Amino acid sequence: MNENIAFFDVYPLYGAIDIRNSTNERNAAIHADLGHYLDLLDDVLNALLPFDRSSLMQELRFHCTRWKQTVAQGQLNSTSENNLNTFLNDESRNYLIHLSQQNPRTTTLIDEYLGATHVAQGGIHRHREALDRSMELINTAVNRYFEDQKEALQESYPCYFEKFRTDGIEYDIYIGQSIAPDKPFNHFHLKNLRLWQLSSMIEVARLTRDLLSEMPRELHTTQLIFVHNHMIDISFRTDERKFDVEGAYNIRYQMIKKRIDKVRIKNSQERLTQPGKIALIYLHQRDIEDYLPFIHYLQETKSLEPVTEELELEDLQGLSGLRALRLGVAYS
Repeated sequence: MNENIAFFDVYPLYGAIDIRNSTNERNAAIHADLGHYLDLLDDVLNALLPFDRSSLMQELRFHCTRWKQTVAQGQLNSTSENNLNTFLNDESRNYLIHLSQQNPRTTTLIDEYLGATHVAQGGIHRHREALDRSMELINTAVNRYFEDQKEALQESYPCYFEKFRTDGIEYDIYIGQSIAPDKPFNHFHLKNLRLWQLSSMIEVARLTRDLLSEMPRELHTTQLIFVHNHMIDISFRTDERKFDVEGAYNIRYQMIKKRIDKVRIKNSQERLTQPGKIALIYLHQRDIEDYLPFIHYLQETKSLEPVTEELELEDLQGLSGLRALRLGVAYS
């Protein structure tokens, strides 16, 4: 029987480095690739007109034109996108292969088209591939940064550090007496970790900004910290191979984490998280008392811009009263 691994009364620290508008960027890349695919199809259909004036060819040309209009007008949804992929990858492709077999004079034109639209050889997904390379560049650099930091974090006091890969990188850190029962835990250990958390977000923002010149598709990151000033209990979940919170009150902490990534400023449409900024979300003023001297220190040392924005946030499902500080990263 496996022994249950649990730690009680630990302080959680949560951070998230997100790729700004990653969903919109991915949709734009997909639509750009589909538009290019349709242009290639339109070109080959026009070139094949002298060899094929059948009703099926006319229908293909009609649908190709309609799909080009749909993509150009930004009217694709998930259903129509699937239908378009079926049209491109099955219906039109199968007909062109059939035509090539029936009329050898069309073979060269059709083979060139099939080569140009081959997934592995033709670069038909070049916008998506550029986006993926840029995202991988960011995530690899951020992941390497935190890997390099893990050992240094343990020097002051042992803590549990866990990263998660999303479109960016999220992490949980837990620190408290129960993690190292033989080593006395002091609030200064927590303060040291909180200063590291702020400083590391500055470093990550600078790191990802420095990567812009290497990115085939320019992407920006946002930096988010959720400040929770109460101890929680965690236990290891063997099914998910990670630690998770225990108890109804502690689960509220987990719920808040999952809902704040796209939170907006109260009475506005502006997202809290912005490129070049670090956002600290909290519920009560006392929650951020540890961070305030560190913010002033980092502003005085020109690591942060001198202005601190104090913001109220929109109500979320089952959650109201959220507030935030937003800090500008100073780039040398």
